[in-house]
Amino acid sequence: MKLLSSEQYVSRRSPVLATRGMVATSQPLATLAGVDILRSGGNAADAAVAAAAALQVTQPCSTGLGGDCFVLYFSADRGTVEALNGSGRSPGALTLEAAIRAGFRDRLPPHHPFTVTVPGAPAAWVDAQTRFGRLNLQQVLAPAIDLAEHGFPVGPLTAGWWREGVEQLLSRHAHGGELMIDGRGPRAGEVVRLPTLASSLQILADQGKEPFYRGEIAEKIVAAVAEAGGVLALDDLAAHESQWVKPIRTRYRDFYIWECPPNGHGLAVLLALNILQACGFSDAPASGADRLHLMIEAMRLAFADVLRYVGDPGFSSIPVAELLGEWYARHRAAAISMKRTMEGPVWGDPLSTGSAQGDTVYFCVSDAEGNACSFINSNFLGFGTGIVPQGCGYSLQNRGYGFVLDSEHPNGLAPAKRSYHTIIPGLSTHAETGGFHSVFGVMGGMMQPQGHLQVVSALIDDELDPQAALDRGRFQLEEGLPDGEVLLEDSLDPETAADLQGRGHRIRILFGLNRPLFGLGQIILKGSDGVYWGGSDPRGDGCALGLA
Repeated sequence: MKLLSSEQYVSRRSPVLATRGMVATSQPLATLAGVDILRSGGNAADAAVAAAAALQVTQPCSTGLGGDCFVLYFSADRGTVEALNGSGRSPGALTLEAAIRAGFRDRLPPHHPFTVTVPGAPAAWVDAQTRFGRLNLQQVLAPAIDLAEHGFPVGPLTAGWWREGVEQLLSRHAHGGELMIDGRGPRAGEVVRLPTLASSLQILADQGKEPFYRGEIAEKIVAAVAEAGGVLALDDLAAHESQWVKPIRTRYRDFYIWECPPNGHGLAVLLALNILQACGFSDAPASGADRLHLMIEAMRLAFADVLRYVGDPGFSSIPVAELLGEWYARHRAAAISMKRTMEGPVWGDPLSTGSAQGDTVYFCVSDAEGNACSFINSNFLGFGTGIVPQGCGYSLQNRGYGFVLDSEHPNGLAPAKRSYHTIIPGLSTHAETGGFHSVFGVMGGMMQPQGHLQVVSALIDDELDPQAALDRGRFQLEEGLPDGEVLLEDSLDPETAADLQGRGHRIRILFGLNRPLFGLGQIILKGSDGVYWGGSDPRGDGCALGLA
């Protein structure tokens, strides 16, 4: 791989190298928790769940037991990629008519108690660790429990997000004080102890997922939601199950890129990659306006399609195979002009005649046997709804905000339904051998498919190491809108920005503390000599660590 492609992309950090496993997360103490589990004899699944739990403690403003998660897992002995959908469903009592009677028209308000969906994370942690891990839950969760009981210093960026969450959400709910210090958010470097969260994690370690869906914690969740005015019921929690699903993939040059299928929008990544290949993207220069223009236009088309077709596959038919067909990629690529951005791109019809056919944490782990785990967990927007079940120490997600109030749309609100989901883990394998290549993710709502596209291109088209790929300046179609404004990071060449503007793109440049809007990513890549290369996003507080 190329360590430095040009002076423009000199890495701000060195990549981390190791041979016996790697962990990359958005919080150093969570990375260390995962490494400790690897050192204790655990594998990638054990270390991933340990890191997930430690992130619940150290970054509760983004993730935790009250949210959902998705997992991609590469098993070295079988050479397979498996996918876990750990997202929960809407309350059985939450009908479209009920939302309209409450005065809502297009969408639910972002933090309304109606947006609380069943938290899928506790079940998914247990199910992933049971299927692939080799340790017991007490061992795996011990580092997180210790952090919650004895305290940890809060990272600088996390402290800012935490304070915002206290002011905007936690302070409005009865038990939000469980995540505050004297009624406020923590300062950077301040030591925080979360005893009620430690208790919840201990229950998970000792009793597994059952209490969270049919026991004492389930009852506390339902009571807290009811107190806030929501309709989540015990039956909703009791009906929840994680789903093992078949991952989707596309071939990009010499690699297969893997994503979880809908109800998530990983499909957008694969659509954009297919469009780029149909455009002859590999011939585009490594820098400059031509490359960014093609990537932006491909994402416009991909978002137009996923926002039209993606929802809960249990409620509507989603033409995934047709959307990923070669004919369809060529058809969509034909809409792109190199001279000017398209106006108001709309979704395509992959079944037409002629067809051949939120806030989040992302982290990744690899181990000495060659297994790898791509894992993402989220409350959606910050602390989600900010509703904290009494004595539990974590907040409940607002994933129901992802629904639209349209009965004809695949993502229309309905009872017991999974919403359009923004959190996506990524994984790549060698197309010819089936061997593991990388695990990657870039957290941040609608930025996630755009981040995947940009880091995949950096890793494969330009052969950058993971840290250099994460350091590279990024673009974002704001809020994933196909006709939206294009946000550019200030590290990109001003001449490139001017060129893009001349092609009709509406450009806005962001810098400083706005940089996390471009996503916080982690990558682990396995080199041809078997060495793991790790990177962690410079826009966040995290790091990668490995075992030599």
